[in-house]
Amino acid sequence: MITIPQCNPGANTARHRPAILRVIKEVIDGGRYIMGGACQAFESAFAEYNGVTSCIGVANGTDAIELILRALGVGHGDCVATVANTAVATVAAIGRAGASPRFADIDAATFNMCSRSLSQLLDKERRIKAVVVVHLFGHPANIGEILLIAKRYGIPVIEDCAQAHGAMVGGRKVGSFGVAGAYSFYPTKNLGALGDGGAVITSDLTLADRVQMLRQYGWRERYVSEIQGINSRLDEVQAAILLAKLPHLDSENEKRREVASLYRQQLFGASDSQFPIEQQGVKHVYHQFVLRVKLREIVVQRLKELDVGTAVHYPMPIHRQPAYRDVPLAVPLTVTDEVQGEILSLPMFPELSQKQIKTVIASVKRVLA
Repeated sequence: MITIPQCNPGANTARHRPAILRVIKEVIDGGRYIMGGACQAFESAFAEYNGVTSCIGVANGTDAIELILRALGVGHGDCVATVANTAVATVAAIGRAGASPRFADIDAATFNMCSRSLSQLLDKERRIKAVVVVHLFGHPANIGEILLIAKRYGIPVIEDCAQAHGAMVGGRKVGSFGVAGAYSFYPTKNLGALGDGGAVITSDLTLADRVQMLRQYGWRERYVSEIQGINSRLDEVQAAILLAKLPHLDSENEKRREVASLYRQQLFGASDSQFPIEQQGVKHVYHQFVLRVKLREIVVQRLKELDVGTAVHYPMPIHRQPAYRDVPLAVPLTVTDEVQGEILSLPMFPELSQKQIKTVIASVKRVLA
C-alpha cells in the first residue's frame, strides 16, 4: 500500500463534501437533471472566470475538442497539428472529428509544443486546417508565438486546457487566446467533477452557437436537427458540483504552487535530474510536477519501497502507440522521443500535508543521491 499517492481526488472530494452533498440534494429536489439551471449557472461563472463571453458545458474534454473542430468545419481529408507527448484524448478527438493528426515536436524545458517545429510542420503539410496546442502539466505553451505562426497560414488555434485550469500568460487565462479552449473536468483535474465533464470556452459568438447546437443533435429548436450533431451534455449534478468548487480553484492552485516551490527549492542540486521550470510571464498551476530522471524504473521502484507514489505522464508518446504508428511524421520528434524514458510525476495535489511533502522530499533526495 502506497502511503503517499501520486494524486488523490478523494481528498479533494472530502474537503468539499458538505457543499457537494448540498448541491446534489438541490439538483435531486429540483427535478431537472439535464441542461437545467446548474449547467447554465456554471457556464456563466466559468466564462466569467476565464474572461470570455461564452462557455458551453459538454460531456468530457475529448468531446470539447471534437466539437470545436467540427464547428470550425474541420473533417474528413483534413489534418490537425498537435503533439505526441500528451494524453491520447487530444488525438482521439481529432480522429473523431474525421481528421488526421500531424505531430510537432516539443520544447525540452516545458514539454509543450515547440513553435519552431510547428512552423516546419506547417511548411511541409499543407492539409493542416487547425492547430491543437496542449498546455501540458499546467504550464502554458508558448501561445503567443504559436498564434503568430498559425496566423501566417490562416489556421485557427484551439487550446487544450485539460491540465491548465486557471493557468495564465501575462495575466490572461489560457483558453482565451485561441479561437476556443477545451476543458476536461475528469476527477483528477485541478477543477474536477465526480465523473466526466467538459467545456468549450470562446469569445467567438458564431462558434459558440454552433458548438451549442452540435452538443445536442444539432438542435436549435427541440427535436429539429438543423445540422448533424451528437449527444454531449454536461449533466446537472456534475455542473452543480463544479459550480460549488470553482470559487476554490485559485486557492487550490496556489497550494499546488506552494508544493512545487518546496519541491524545487529543497530538491535542487539533489542530482543531475531536470526539474520543472516556470517561464517568465506565465503562471504554472502544476497539474503535475514532472521531473526528468535517469534510470526511471529503478527510481520508481525505490520510491515505492519508501511508500511514495509516482506516475508517468505519459509512458509512450502517441506516435509510438499501435493505433497511431501509421501517422506520417513530417518533422523529427527528437525531444518527444528523448523524454519518453525519463519523465516522472511526483505526488501533486492540494491536500498534501506538510508531513507528506517532507517525506516526499526526503525520499527523493535519498533515491537520487
